[in-house]
Amino acid sequence: MTACSKPVSSFLIQADDTTAPTKIQFNNASKNADSYEWDFGDGNSSSDFNAENQYSQSGRYTVTLKAKKGSKENISQQEIILEAPVECRILMETNYGDMTFRLSDATPKHRDNFVKLAKEGFYEGIRFHRIIGGFMVQGGDPNSKDPNYKGSLGSGGPGYQIDAEFVDSLVHIKGALAAARMGDQANPMKKSSGSQFYIVQGKRMDEAGIEQLESRLGIKYSPAQKKALVKQGGTPFLDTNYTVYGQLIKGFDVLDAIANVRTNAKDLPEEPVIINKVTIIK
Repeated sequence: MTACSKPVSSFLIQADDTTAPTKIQFNNASKNADSYEWDFGDGNSSSDFNAENQYSQSGRYTVTLKAKKGSKENISQQEIILEAPVECRILMETNYGDMTFRLSDATPKHRDNFVKLAKEGFYEGIRFHRIIGGFMVQGGDPNSKDPNYKGSLGSGGPGYQIDAEFVDSLVHIKGALAAARMGDQANPMKKSSGSQFYIVQGKRMDEAGIEQLESRLGIKYSPAQKKALVKQGGTPFLDTNYTVYGQLIKGFDVLDAIANVRTNAKDLPEEPVIINKVTIIK
């Protein structure tokens, strides 16, 4: 009787986060089937038994699973609703994986500029041209898009700078997204590069080291900031000198993987680390 039975399509949805962007796991509970076709409702599909899908935008999606056995098939559907983030978020897709950042409303000039460039596709194809493990990874130079570029990377940009926006609540903890800039001698107002940025990997600190920095920089870290510097690490010696305007919230493993690539004497990766796309999450 088993050979004559019809397939029955059924699946369960596992979602730890319903705010976009997020990855949703689909667990197959079908019976009497030997092949499967998933349609995730966003243009993506799969033929795996169990499946997962990365949703980059909020919205209402109808997920369809078609269970097949020979010429027989059965279809089941479920709807998922993903909420839009309250704050501005961006998804950075690289050849090493994806990273999601929260952009701060406390630094509107930097936030709006990054969003503008991302919407224009400015960052697509740009390489991380300076990587120092235990410190940071830097990108945003449009000259890096050209694999045959012979000049020194790190000086390119959109042709303008952004006024510094130093905010006490935004410090150089691990995952901080901050603006690169020219040195103090040529740039006494500490204006930011129009496009170049870095992401902090940093190193863990102890309480004594934090207290010394507070005294030297003339600032006071909050208990939460101190805890983050001790547990996660950072580069707080850059605080009050470079504008932090965002924070990594997903993809710390990707950051670590990029920070640990092999580089040459100029801190340029031996194998390209490329930004494929930057998407604004809505």
